[in-house]
Amino acid sequence: MALDSDISAVSLPVAGIAIAVISSFINGSTFVLQKKGILRSRDRGGSYLVDAVWWSGTVAMIVGQIGNFLAYNVAPAVIVTPLGALGVLFGAVLASWILEEHLNILGKLGCVLCCCGSVMLIIHAPKAEAVTSRLELEERLWDPVFVIYALLVVLMLIVLIVWMAPTHGTSNIMVYVAICSLLGSFTVPSSKGLGLAAQDIFSDGPPSSGALALFLGLLGTLAVSVLTQFYFINKALESFSSNMFEAVYYVTFTSTVILASALLFKEWTALTLTDSLAMLCGLTTVCVGVVLLRISQEASLTWKQKGLREKTE
Repeated sequence: MALDSDISAVSLPVAGIAIAVISSFINGSTFVLQKKGILRSRDRGGSYLVDAVWWSGTVAMIVGQIGNFLAYNVAPAVIVTPLGALGVLFGAVLASWILEEHLNILGKLGCVLCCCGSVMLIIHAPKAEAVTSRLELEERLWDPVFVIYALLVVLMLIVLIVWMAPTHGTSNIMVYVAICSLLGSFTVPSSKGLGLAAQDIFSDGPPSSGALALFLGLLGTLAVSVLTQFYFINKALESFSSNMFEAVYYVTFTSTVILASALLFKEWTALTLTDSLAMLCGLTTVCVGVVLLRISQEASLTWKQKGLREKTE
């Protein structure tokens, strides 16, 4: 029996890593396929909601999110999250083939720097303390520091969605990226919490009212978060390159998940000076990568506009 439990303990992270890798490749194709569907429908003058390619990207997103949910409940988030960088790189390759979004040397360098900086942030982020019971999770969720953080995130989302998105969304990619990334503060904790709550609900005995309320609350939060992200991701793809959006989105999503996890599990109390400096270097690397991606996009737009003027002349 002891041998079986040891084998199970070793196989679970391996299964989580395998699921995370597959999900990363699936997620890497979602933005490209949805962008392709949006362009096809725009050429036809119809809605992308009836385009088969767009729906294939949507189905891939659903499958990828289910894979992420399983991976986060089988392996530690500190292992699963950096594997998302594989999806960014795969998406860049796929976009150059399907969408002909060829990144110049600055864009390629920016994409690599974003991935490397994000992985550095995750590696040196303080490790989470294991939460093994629903009662412990409820205690963490009602911690005053996390409650204040959650309220601030909700307030920022209201400002971004109500005021910023209608006026600046199509001209500044960071508006849509910020909305989707801040929603990630609720997505990952909800995914982890659902696994703990489900253990109490689907156990042999009758489920407690507290477990059922927590399960429904987390499920509702996850559903609203995912659907809202889905809407604004497509809004971003209507106006911006899938390459740039995916890279910047991965960076900001990873950063907000690390921050939310640090506050929820009080990881910041275990942060050392060495890890703090390493995270600062990772954040600097990410910022340089984002700047290079922005410069690359502006240069591409300038060349396209120049080519159009030459054709009209």
